[in-house]
Amino acid sequence: MSWSQVFHTSCLVLLVHLLCLEAVPISLDKTKVNQPEDKASEPPPSVDTGLHYDRYLREVIDFLEKDQHFREKLHNTDMEDIKMGKLAKELDFVSHHVRTQLDELKRQEVSRLRTLIKAKQDIEGGNDMAVDHQALLKQFEYLNHMNPHTFEVEDLDRLIKSATNDLENYDKERHEEFKKYEMTKDHERREHLKSLDDEGRKKEEEHYEEMKKKHADHPKVNHPGSQNQFKEVWEEADGLDPEDFDPKTFFKLHDSNGDGFFDEQELEALFTKELEKIYDPTNEEDDMVEMEEERLRMREHVMNEVDTNKDRLVSLEEFLIATKKKEFLEPDSWETLEQNQAYTDEEMREFEEHLAQQEEDLSQKASDLQKQRDELERQQEQLNSQKVELQQVQNLKNELYSKLLSFSVEGNAIPEPQGEYHPLPPGHQDMSQNHPGMKQDNHLQNQIPHNTQDLSQPRLQDLPPGHQAVP
Repeated sequence: MSWSQVFHTSCLVLLVHLLCLEAVPISLDKTKVNQPEDKASEPPPSVDTGLHYDRYLREVIDFLEKDQHFREKLHNTDMEDIKMGKLAKELDFVSHHVRTQLDELKRQEVSRLRTLIKAKQDIEGGNDMAVDHQALLKQFEYLNHMNPHTFEVEDLDRLIKSATNDLENYDKERHEEFKKYEMTKDHERREHLKSLDDEGRKKEEEHYEEMKKKHADHPKVNHPGSQNQFKEVWEEADGLDPEDFDPKTFFKLHDSNGDGFFDEQELEALFTKELEKIYDPTNEEDDMVEMEEERLRMREHVMNEVDTNKDRLVSLEEFLIATKKKEFLEPDSWETLEQNQAYTDEEMREFEEHLAQQEEDLSQKASDLQKQRDELERQQEQLNSQKVELQQVQNLKNELYSKLLSFSVEGNAIPEPQGEYHPLPPGHQDMSQNHPGMKQDNHLQNQIPHNTQDLSQPRLQDLPPGHQAVP
């Protein structure tokens, strides 16, 4: 969670904001307060609770706000009864039209969760695995997953309790995260000092102490929620005479949305003047993360002191009661963060041991990965060597096959004819031309008797008269 983000209101805050629209009437001294120009009324901006089901929560509340019966019951139900689930039972009396819209909202939310589950499954590489959506939906406790089609009393009860519980734990979780932030910052500073030589370390430590001293040298900070603190806002921010401070007028001026309540954001805005005494974003010694934590500490303190019904809102009645207490009129001094170290020495020791163990685990994993890489490279070299050997064998085979093919072709070649060539008489065909593969055997020719007539010579009876055959 980012420390620059400011925490918004809870489910119950949303219910009151959206349903309790009538502002508490208070009297104003019009001679002292400049009246703002009339502006067209605009709906308040959507309040983001910071919950992962924030949109679903706000849409449910938007539809419930449209039902007059539910609005009236909310006005007559105290916070404890809401937490006990009595308000959720009033869902049975909500109009059919609103119930139908709530049913559709729930179906959309279940579909959204199933899509998220499937996406997570795909990222983790389980595309071929069957997904049991019903089992996985159990982790989302703010709705009844066994009935994904209709929005019932149990769904509203689960939604209110889940949001209330999640948001009540916000400050506790915030404290732990800030503590971790401070310990990490201190650890990194110590590790940096170890990397320096003696002279560099001495200069760095002197600079660190100088920055601490400069940060602590600031004007006195008023106790948050005290008369002095509010009077300073009244004078510097509102431009009014501190001697004429009036709690009712002050409340009206800083109830920015005019709903008759101070929510957490409106309270936190009241501490800006105090924070400017301590923090300046242009100063090296001032940490803006710590400034936001200081703001939240102030808000948390005032809520604990003034918000008597624990609905995370300060009503006008609660505010006026608080202004009559001794803590408002004569408050104790406020200790800022530099006066309250966020962690103990024991917690710092455990934190560094945990970091050392993490570094050791990461080092071991890196070593194992390097061994695996070396082994893979060795196997790759073996494969490459085998590939070269196989290629050489294949080349030898190809060469041998080429030679054998050459020898075979030379053995079947037709030799050139021996002796004088005598053309065949008309009507006779050279059989050797029709049979290229045939070859004459000189040895067999020598075996033919000499009295065998040479068919290549014309016969005697074929000679014309007066011609004599030449032997």
